[in-house]
Amino acid sequence: MVHGQSGVRFQNWARSYGSSPEMYFQPATVDEIKEILDLARQRNKKVKVVGGGHSPSDIACTDDFMIQMGRMNKVLKVDKAKKQVTVEAGILLSDLNVELTKHGLALPILGAVSDVAAGGVIGTGTHNTGIRHGILATQVVALTLLTASGEILTCSESVNPELHRAACVHLGCLGVILTVTFQCVPEFYLQEATFPSTLKEVLDNLNNHLNKSEYFRFLWFPHTENVSIIYQDHTDKPSSSSSSWFWDYAIGYYLLEFLLWVSTFLPGLVGWINRFFFWLLFTGKTEHIDLSYKVFNYECRFKQHVQDWAIPIEKTKEALLELKGTLESNPKVVAHYPVEVRFARGDNFLLSPCCQRDSCYVNIIMYRPYGKDVPRLDYWLAYEGIMKKYGGRPHWAKAHTCTRRDFEKMYPCFQKFCTIREQLDPRGMFLNAYLEKVFY
Repeated sequence: MVHGQSGVRFQNWARSYGSSPEMYFQPATVDEIKEILDLARQRNKKVKVVGGGHSPSDIACTDDFMIQMGRMNKVLKVDKAKKQVTVEAGILLSDLNVELTKHGLALPILGAVSDVAAGGVIGTGTHNTGIRHGILATQVVALTLLTASGEILTCSESVNPELHRAACVHLGCLGVILTVTFQCVPEFYLQEATFPSTLKEVLDNLNNHLNKSEYFRFLWFPHTENVSIIYQDHTDKPSSSSSSWFWDYAIGYYLLEFLLWVSTFLPGLVGWINRFFFWLLFTGKTEHIDLSYKVFNYECRFKQHVQDWAIPIEKTKEALLELKGTLESNPKVVAHYPVEVRFARGDNFLLSPCCQRDSCYVNIIMYRPYGKDVPRLDYWLAYEGIMKKYGGRPHWAKAHTCTRRDFEKMYPCFQKFCTIREQLDPRGMFLNAYLEKVFY
């Protein structure tokens, strides 16, 4: 019989959201999860499933029952002929990446962080960049789902295809994801090249950049024209890295944290700090070659508040210029660097931010130097207003102020998802405060 713990405090990685579940479970088998759901039905409790806990929002928080999937972390099957891998949903991508290299395989795209669980990373619509590539959920061939009633359902493009379109970006509200089968590719190396530019140049030549590099993104430094362009592309060259490059960045970011802490007392310094760090770290050209997952991933050094919305790709220039103009006309509104701009191919998942359209993701950050909160409300609301104006949809893992009325306008398939959710979980066992704002 599975046993739960009381008195456990859950906090996300950024320590920006947390909760104290009544009971905290770490099941190791499907039968144990079924026992937890049976107990939740008997006591009329909600259930929230959590993996790596990296989402910078309260999407995983609950005061009722929490299931932490870390013990369900096995690689179940590797099909080398099809280049597919089936895993338990609690496996961290950081562990999966290492396992795949043993078989000469890799995931074709990853987010910036791999300390995230397979079930959660697809369920929140996590993405990286590259207009030839979709969000991570587009790599899902099949998955299995344990519903509120205790039934196990399998879905793929050919088996329960409508459920598949819903479950690949599931928000944790359809049931407990048990297994995921990913489509992989042969192991590959990436060459990352970075070089400076300006916001005008990159926006005027956006299509050229998108076509020139498979995994193109850029970093804009607010309160300036400065941009750092990042190309990542397949290469047959041997791995290469510079220890001095690493130390320059490590030392630079520790200095950044200190200066941003100072700026909490003198907000007018933020623009100068952005300029200084562009000059210090991003004015030269750099190159770096390594295994794909080591290039895709980077270390998040500081706790931070984040927003990330997907807008139609054709609105990229207008939206960024309006954000720039808003900051210039409101000098008291400060914005840390970077504004990270990435791109993703459209898909047909019901609640994917890229549903039925190629998209540009505009990611904004406000760091929390030494854990100190910084004023961000004016910046957040101005940014959200611009994103909504240009047809934006918020990243599901990140904080936002949207409600069901917003989502009904944003998503052409929103009602279809709601119907599937209500069929699978009629009493709302898998809802929490975050999801109730989405669906009610």
